[in-house]
Amino acid sequence: MEKLLIFALLLLSSCAELPPKNADNICAIFQEKPDWYEDTQQAAQRWGVAVPTLMAIMHQESHFVADAKPPRVWLLGFIPWGRVSSAYGYAQALDATWDDYQHSAGSWFADRDEFADAVDFIGWYSRVCHERAGIALHDVKNLYLAYYQGIAGYRLARSSELQKTATQVAQRAKLFQNQLSLCPQRV
Repeated sequence: MEKLLIFALLLLSSCAELPPKNADNICAIFQEKPDWYEDTQQAAQRWGVAVPTLMAIMHQESHFVADAKPPRVWLLGFIPWGRVSSAYGYAQALDATWDDYQHSAGSWFADRDEFADAVDFIGWYSRVCHERAGIALHDVKNLYLAYYQGIAGYRLARSSELQKTATQVAQRAKLFQNQLSLCPQRV
């Protein structure tokens, strides 16, 4: 019985897709995971958000880990309690925002730990930020600020640390754009 349980756990853990070996190079990512390129292209076309922007936001949020979660809160320093938020998956989407996406985008069966669904979500949310807050779809820094804080939070004051992170996301998008234009073969 114990061996069966161990086998079942190993089988379940092997179902999760591993992050790319080189998460800092968009060409390497798409060469290793060609389906991701197609999924990202589809999301970019559907929502009007550039591939490097989508990938830079996902890189920041989960580092391409399918089942990423925020850290746990520890009660009395040693009892595992809840998490700081309901963020989950590649896009670190909150439960309520994910529900909005499923209803609004018609993606009823979408999963936050599926790359195609998560990258589509990032595109959808970026489009929502554009429509509701007037953020240009090429303004990666402000798209990320609104993505991270929500649209209402975006309109409020921002910490210097968050500004720094948003600048890094924008720089990563530029890096990804440069890398993508120089990929040895079109992925």
